[in-house]
Amino acid sequence: MTNSRRRKGLTVASALLGGVLVLSACSSGGDDSSASDGGKDTSQAKVDEAAAEKTSEAQIKITPKDGSDNASINNSAAVTVSKGTLTDVSMTTADGTAVTGEISADKTSWKPTVQLERSTTYKLAAEAKDADGRVAHENASFTTVSPANSFIGTFTPDDGTTVGVGMPVSINFDKAITNKSAVQKGVTVSSTSGQEVVCHWFNTNRMDCRPDDYWQENSTVTLKLALDGVEGADGVYGVQQKTVTFKIGRNQVTYVDAKTKQMKVTQDGNTVKTIPISAGSPDNLTYEGQMVISEKFKETRMNGATVGFTDDDGKGEYDIKDVPHAMRLTTSGTFVHGNYWGAKSIFGSVNTSHGCVGLSDTKGANDPNTPGAWFYNSSIIGDVVVVQNTGDKTVAPDNGLNGWNMSWADWKAGSAV
Repeated sequence: MTNSRRRKGLTVASALLGGVLVLSACSSGGDDSSASDGGKDTSQAKVDEAAAEKTSEAQIKITPKDGSDNASINNSAAVTVSKGTLTDVSMTTADGTAVTGEISADKTSWKPTVQLERSTTYKLAAEAKDADGRVAHENASFTTVSPANSFIGTFTPDDGTTVGVGMPVSINFDKAITNKSAVQKGVTVSSTSGQEVVCHWFNTNRMDCRPDDYWQENSTVTLKLALDGVEGADGVYGVQQKTVTFKIGRNQVTYVDAKTKQMKVTQDGNTVKTIPISAGSPDNLTYEGQMVISEKFKETRMNGATVGFTDDDGKGEYDIKDVPHAMRLTTSGTFVHGNYWGAKSIFGSVNTSHGCVGLSDTKGANDPNTPGAWFYNSSIIGDVVVVQNTGDKTVAPDNGLNGWNMSWADWKAGSAV
């Protein structure tokens, strides 16, 4: 190698080494580059430390977590903060509709003031400040449980009502319940009378709850539904979280004797009135058993075709558009009702109906002095009507609110807990 070629090679090597040194200095922040900033340490660790010192200490938590689905419509959308106070929380649906909410008095939590909708996506944005006024932000989005993946129980009686001593708590679920035990554990029924209350499943959709004997008069019954998040079937969750109270009124039990064709109305064990009646004819016997008034209508239409009584042309054997003072005893169509179309002489002497219990009445339901009007005005939902001596079978316990026709042992055997 000539000297000139050697010198050229050294020159190139020096340039390459210089480049490496320059690059190393840029990435490591060596002492030789600190002259321009007066020796100030600018290492990444120091930068991170400085940034951390400027970050708010307020720690915001949003539930459910971001991206959740099948979220509760009752207990979702909770915002809390530690080491700080909330200054602003906004919640909207995916289309931008605002959801009202409220920050707590101590400004450490927030929740919506309305129940959320099912199968809806919500967005939450929260802001908080720490003691030094430094701001923190948090955002989340979640979707509530869909109708297809949730169940609801429709219950009776309604909150705040006064009912008769025979009124059970009856819950009908809109989805078949396969995990009956879990659902039943989420339902509690209690009474100020101290009576033991047991729930009974008639099928996968209906559960009724009652004590051994009729409710004690003037007591108060409380129904609590704690079904939010309870898995009633595979992938199907409850959404209800509710407390209902109702009062038991005076003790009225009515005894209908199809043989004597008399109705005896008792209150607190004392007979207050005896009324002549007309029950089901020999061809259309009235069910026997303990039945509970579940509905009341001052006037209603009764068409035989709806309960299987039809002529050869398929039309109802009867179609009365203004039956007065009607009170339902069974789902299948048994009523106690007024009768204005029959001769007055039939009441107390002959059974002529298609299975209902008829009382003398007038067309229009406006005469308060008729037996039909008196009994209607003296009765409330939940009163018991005991029908005897008809010659027919005992009404099925699930045909209406008539679980009293089941022994206490059999009733308890239908409990899932």
